[in-house]
Amino acid sequence: MKPRTKVAILATGATAGIIARKIYRHSMERDFSGEVVPITGGSRGLGLALARRFAREGCRVAICARDEEELSRARQDLTERGADVLALTCDVTSRSEVDQLIADVLRQYGRIDILVTNAGQIQVAPLESLVVEDFERALDVMFWGTVYPTMALLPAFLNRNSGQIVNITSIGGKVGVPHLLPYTCAKYAATGFSEGLRSELTPTGIQVTTIAPGLMRTGSYNAATFKGNQAAEAAWFSLSSNLPGLSMNASRAARQIVSATKHRKSEKVLTVPANLLAKAHGLAPVLTEAAMGLAGALLPRAAAPDSPENKRSRPGWRMPNLKSSKLRALLFLGRMAARRLNQRLA
Repeated sequence: MKPRTKVAILATGATAGIIARKIYRHSMERDFSGEVVPITGGSRGLGLALARRFAREGCRVAICARDEEELSRARQDLTERGADVLALTCDVTSRSEVDQLIADVLRQYGRIDILVTNAGQIQVAPLESLVVEDFERALDVMFWGTVYPTMALLPAFLNRNSGQIVNITSIGGKVGVPHLLPYTCAKYAATGFSEGLRSELTPTGIQVTTIAPGLMRTGSYNAATFKGNQAAEAAWFSLSSNLPGLSMNASRAARQIVSATKHRKSEKVLTVPANLLAKAHGLAPVLTEAAMGLAGALLPRAAAPDSPENKRSRPGWRMPNLKSSKLRALLFLGRMAARRLNQRLA
């Protein structure tokens, strides 16, 4: 057989394989038309991007948040895009409010097909500036805020042996990140819950998908709170969460999350840096911990113990240095994302 003929046969075989894989992947995709998707923390940031994407796929979406004004803007945004949307006020740290949320969505639509637990909060601070209450608040939002809606909905899912739970955790739930300790602790807990849930529900028809995003351009630095040397903490976190290559566009992240949901994936880690970090930590945890320690040594130190900013939290949208012309120029992508995703700006 001539070399050219061999090359042609191999190329044809490779092409056929690619086509077959695409056909198989397409056959495994779900048709989301008419499915009901409640999304906690769906009024802004990644939650709003996810609501838009699920609605675009034909889903009926229910979003919840604590801020009624913010929720109203998100509902209007989704309605103008043609979405069938239910917007409900809910504090995910309150079990009774979450139970009521699930009951209201079931009453409105008669069923729930996919639960997305997305509510979160970010506090940036050195260990010296943290108090026990910081950890309690983080766990209330990102651990119990995942457990409560899951447990409220689980009986309905088990009754019909179908349904899907999509938990938005973080790369911070796989690798300890300095100056984000309460956030990391809560995300580790949520990741453990999500992975254990999938193991427990394997014999049933219920799917569980764990999403671990890296840095995303959602404008979330405006909603983050800062303690210690507040100006310096706000500067490094805001810049790192907006750098192209290090962070991902929120719309692209939402598209990948919805695709992972369609294909019933067990896990999806978003962004190349986060994937590399997660794999490196799995192979050589001692080395990655040492690297995180070195990174932490470069971050701002705590303010003086008697300084008010050492223990007091201030949200990003109130940080004066984020309004400076130099930082505003560097945070251009983040500010654009904040405007698109209903975030309050500094």
